[in-house]
Amino acid sequence: MGKPKTQRSLKDNEAKAVLRMLRTSSQKLNLVAAAIRGKPVDKALAELSFSQKRVAGPVRKTLESAVANAENNHGLDPDSLIVAEAYVGDGLIMKRFMARGRGHAARLEHTFSNLTIVVRQIEETA
Repeated sequence: MGKPKTQRSLKDNEAKAVLRMLRTSSQKLNLVAAAIRGKPVDKALAELSFSQKRVAGPVRKTLESAVANAENNHGLDPDSLIVAEAYVGDGLIMKRFMARGRGHAARLEHTFSNLTIVVRQIEETA
């Protein structure tokens, strides 16, 4: 038996990849995601390759995964893809304490973030 298959949440000309538990704040990750949002995939990959941000590497890897999902799972042309959506969500926050002077403690918060990239195939107009 099993449960019925769920409907696909994306359109037929879209594919996505999700990066979970990236050890950075969502504010820093959103700076990189905003830089590639709405651009063609080849230009976005080039921009991420030469970016000075530390999180540009994992973002590039996630974008490549979204392109591979589009090509292999949905049969889309990788040359006509654009980054339709790139959004960031909060992950978990690990709470730690660090010893301070005179018997006090300071709270440290190690934040994690989630990144979702959706690529869409555009129709070439003649």
